[in-house]
Amino acid sequence: MKIKSIEAFVLNGTLEKPFYFSQWSYAERKICLVKLTTDDGVVGWGEGYGPADVLAAGIRFLAPFVVGMDVLENETIWDVMYRRTVDYARRGILVASISAIDMAVWDAKGKILNVPVHTLLGGKKRDIITPYATGLYFREEKDLPKAIAEEALEYKELGYRAVKMKVGMTIKDDIKMVREVRKALGDDMELMVDSNHAYNLREAIILSKAIEEYNIGWFEEPVSPEMYSHYAELRRATTIPIAGGECEYLRYGFHQLLKSDAVDIVQPDIASCGGLTEMKKISALTSTYGKEIVPHSWGTYIAISAAMHFISNLDNIPGRMFNDNFLMEHDRTDNDIRDRVTKPDFEVKNGELKVSDKPGLGVEINEEALKSYC
Repeated sequence: MKIKSIEAFVLNGTLEKPFYFSQWSYAERKICLVKLTTDDGVVGWGEGYGPADVLAAGIRFLAPFVVGMDVLENETIWDVMYRRTVDYARRGILVASISAIDMAVWDAKGKILNVPVHTLLGGKKRDIITPYATGLYFREEKDLPKAIAEEALEYKELGYRAVKMKVGMTIKDDIKMVREVRKALGDDMELMVDSNHAYNLREAIILSKAIEEYNIGWFEEPVSPEMYSHYAELRRATTIPIAGGECEYLRYGFHQLLKSDAVDIVQPDIASCGGLTEMKKISALTSTYGKEIVPHSWGTYIAISAAMHFISNLDNIPGRMFNDNFLMEHDRTDNDIRDRVTKPDFEVKNGELKVSDKPGLGVEINEEALKSYC
């Protein structure tokens, strides 16, 4: 089954209500999707995480090297793409382009063999995953802490059992917002915070100490992803688990993160770290360090579904008779592209997500809607 074509689509959607986080603001959502078509007409879809136009250029650069290859041979395809880029892109945008194509390969492979991606990964180890709602971004409000707390309550009413909020404005503002959200949610819902590497080590320690009393599930990207030693020092200074890795690439980058003892929770993004093929190797490496994996996922239901299949296959480390449900990020920010172009084969009910058994990634694509965003 040969790859006939690989197409990159850049989709652009204007947000009705702009929002921002510690680094910059969003007035639009721009996403790069990949359509892989085989010579027998089977179509696989993938998604990259990063600047969409640059991702698309990377995909168009890589496509000629893998067109004509057997789509079932995902590791061989991955190796060709990696060797074509390793001299000048061991991490960054071309790895994300590899990830997008690799995701489409797995989707097509599952459809050809009539099995879900979790079967291709080695088997489904759990039927139920606990999604956590990602939202609570900053926006223009008269009383932002109150507005954020009200949004958090909406997720609780929808049945979510965990939510992640943004921090990274100022330490004073962050403490106030965390306090208001925890007060609104009560003690029976898990709350995580994410600063998107807004702070230096001194500031991150101050903030961590100040919010420990609010029972924080993890502090995500507290400091620069380049500062492994600062991650490790922060871990020793706080009782809050430290999470990171969405800015890491390939097993080699994650090896550096892990051997630095920098995090409690590893967060590779399948749409940028090397795709599902590389994620299997990253997860094996992570297990040798006894760390947890909760993938970062922020895009359409193509990327979100890839995370679902991957998490359903994750090993229980170390394993016991009764295991807690594994967490999965579920982006709840405004995204018409996600909601109009992609339709997943799952829904969240009572704080649970039942893993799809549909062949491939299990995502339907509305190509007419896709064209309207190009």
